[in-house]
Amino acid sequence: MKFFLFVSFSLFYSLTFGQNYASLISQAEKKYQDKSYKESVNLYQRAFKLEQKNRSDFYNAACSAALTKDTELAMKWLNQAVEKGFINIRHLKTDSDLNGLHDRQEWKDLVANLQAQVDKIEASYDKPLQAKLLAIYDEDQKYRQQLNEVGQKHGFESPEVKNLWKTIEEKDSVNLIQVKAILDQHGWVGEDKVGPQASTTLFLVIQHADLATQQKYLPMMREAVKAQKAQPSALALLEDRVALGEGRRQTYGSQIGQDSKTGKAYVLPLNDPDHVDQRRAEVGLPPLADYVKHWDIVWNVAEYKKQLPQLDKQAGIK
Repeated sequence: MKFFLFVSFSLFYSLTFGQNYASLISQAEKKYQDKSYKESVNLYQRAFKLEQKNRSDFYNAACSAALTKDTELAMKWLNQAVEKGFINIRHLKTDSDLNGLHDRQEWKDLVANLQAQVDKIEASYDKPLQAKLLAIYDEDQKYRQQLNEVGQKHGFESPEVKNLWKTIEEKDSVNLIQVKAILDQHGWVGEDKVGPQASTTLFLVIQHADLATQQKYLPMMREAVKAQKAQPSALALLEDRVALGEGRRQTYGSQIGQDSKTGKAYVLPLNDPDHVDQRRAEVGLPPLADYVKHWDIVWNVAEYKKQLPQLDKQAGIK
């Protein structure tokens, strides 16, 4: 399973032949989602000729390679992910994409070596807090990961999907109570205290919360990013959600709407569309044209600016 889409994009672009690293990574992830694993692998290979910095990108590439049964390439990329700081052994061990590697001695050696590293790193962790956050993470993601499969099987407006959303909302309310208590007591804890996955739980739960809660903790997350305790790309998503909730245009184009009549997706009102890619690059997000392909949107700045007054009106932007 892909590891944290919103933190897997590179901050810096490397231009070549009209394409750049972030664009290639975004395309590779889309091909993975479409189950076109060989094409995904090819795109990752092209991207890594430009840049080899991001641990999550190497991990995600290994998933695609493993699903094509190219175990040698998958192991190579996994080792590179670990060399560049990937330490989420919990995710690694349970990721079904990598099941085909489990019989290899290289896999066993990698897991053993990574476990030794993790044990050393986590010696200074707040283990009870980490365990609590990881449990919340599982509850936050478990049912959301079922949405696409259930929607494709029964229809996205089906009773099955609506019931699933009801369960998600119930879990979110319980998770939020726990996360607010943690934030109020400990502040925004970073991966140095609880590890990357546990730390990410804070963002996941807050972004799924009501507007008032998002507004309350947004300043705390801004400070956490300055202190390198949270990801700038994650903060960008929260900034956009709060802006739209307050009746303002979003900054990074991360929030997508859907036309109730046609079912077509579109970018919700966006400030200064001409320079959105510059802003996205600054926080580690890919070009908007690549991002919106996940919703089958073709990004055309000129056309979008013509539609923007109507989009503002629909969204209640003042």
